[in-house]
Amino acid sequence: MSEEQGAARHGAGTTGEWRAGGSARGRAARHRGGGRTPRTPRTVVAGRIVVGLASAAVLAASGVSWAAYRWVTDGLNTSDALDRVKRNAPRHLDNSVNLLLIGLDSRKDMNGDDLPKEFVQDQLHAGSSDIGYYNTNTLILMHIPADGGKVQAFSIPRDDYVQTFNGDGSSQGHFKIKEAYSNAYTGARERLYREGARGSDLEARSREAGREATLATVQKFLGVPVDHFAEVNLLGFYDIAKVLQPVQVCLKHPVRDRYSGADFPAGLQELNPKQALAFVRQRHGLDGGDLDRTHRQQAFLSSVTHKLKTQGVFDDLGKLRGLFGVVKKDLVVDSKLNVIDFARQAGNLTGGNVEFNTLPTEGPATRNREEVELVDQGKIRALVQAKIGGSTSSPSPSTSPSSSSSPSPSRSSSPSSGPAASPSGPAASAPDGGFAGESVKEGGIPCVN
Repeated sequence: MSEEQGAARHGAGTTGEWRAGGSARGRAARHRGGGRTPRTPRTVVAGRIVVGLASAAVLAASGVSWAAYRWVTDGLNTSDALDRVKRNAPRHLDNSVNLLLIGLDSRKDMNGDDLPKEFVQDQLHAGSSDIGYYNTNTLILMHIPADGGKVQAFSIPRDDYVQTFNGDGSSQGHFKIKEAYSNAYTGARERLYREGARGSDLEARSREAGREATLATVQKFLGVPVDHFAEVNLLGFYDIAKVLQPVQVCLKHPVRDRYSGADFPAGLQELNPKQALAFVRQRHGLDGGDLDRTHRQQAFLSSVTHKLKTQGVFDDLGKLRGLFGVVKKDLVVDSKLNVIDFARQAGNLTGGNVEFNTLPTEGPATRNREEVELVDQGKIRALVQAKIGGSTSSPSPSTSPSSSSSPSPSRSSSPSSGPAASPSGPAASAPDGGFAGESVKEGGIPCVN
């Protein structure tokens, strides 16, 4: 958007019309009076003063909005990954919006350099920078209805064994869904390095391939298009928690885990950034394993949005600037997402109008010498379509790769994110065949395991 377009959008055109109208009315009055200027009643003068002050306020607000837009968007990390992926996306049947939240389990900065060792170990409690690689440990698709109704959010368990795809639609094989990003990243990095790419350019282009693969895989898996996305790594999560601290959460039972650093009593409590990261990362020592961790992530998002709503964070300029600073430093969003417009519509996401659902699995199995979660793609697509009301036209699901395909040899070997591989927990399917566990409803401080 050019500055001229932005100015017009924020009210410059209206100001021009107001000025022109005043000039024409003055000429008409002088003509009707035959050269004599009549005395203006005090009420009219007062009215003009009020109009003038109101107009000045509109101009000032427009200027602030435009300045805020430029301040937020200048230096924002954006991606064009969706441009390629949308060519093969299912089509929308209405004006609803699907936003994919991507949590990257990477201990690297935007240039691919390791985060400081002390910070990773002491604050993130996340081992070394070699752990995690470029796996997507969090994938949440948020469906925002066209009519402003309830937002449906779908968490995809990270170990779901599915067919993964590259950005051009070609198949990678069958892997954990979290590995779509790392597989594409590794392949692109090797190819680009041979072609002479180096440094930050090599890192940026390799990550773009990873984003394309994740977006394509989620679209194919769920049978719905992705319109926008936002990607954050561990450092970004930490920084967001730092701006918003303390964040309230609630636990049903006390927990203690040396791998994540989680050490919390039962009940309502407030977390600092280091504790918040441990809260959403813990899976060891939980009966539900990754399922319980997924519910932790949903509960944390619910608590954050509850705080934004009830404590008026959107009206706190200091915290808003802090959040925008995090957006520019730690977050990657698609190039078509208008951050200011999205922030203005955030009331729909912070007013208890979001329901988090966890997609079910059919139980653990071993593939490629790794513990995975088998899935029924047909059932998952049916559950998603039932929740979003058939707002997309999706092709018929292919046969579930989890149960019918032979194991595929792994293209890339990514380091484990913890100790020796262990089952992710019990099958994440509810007794009635619906979503895994209870839905987490945003709007308060939900208590979870």
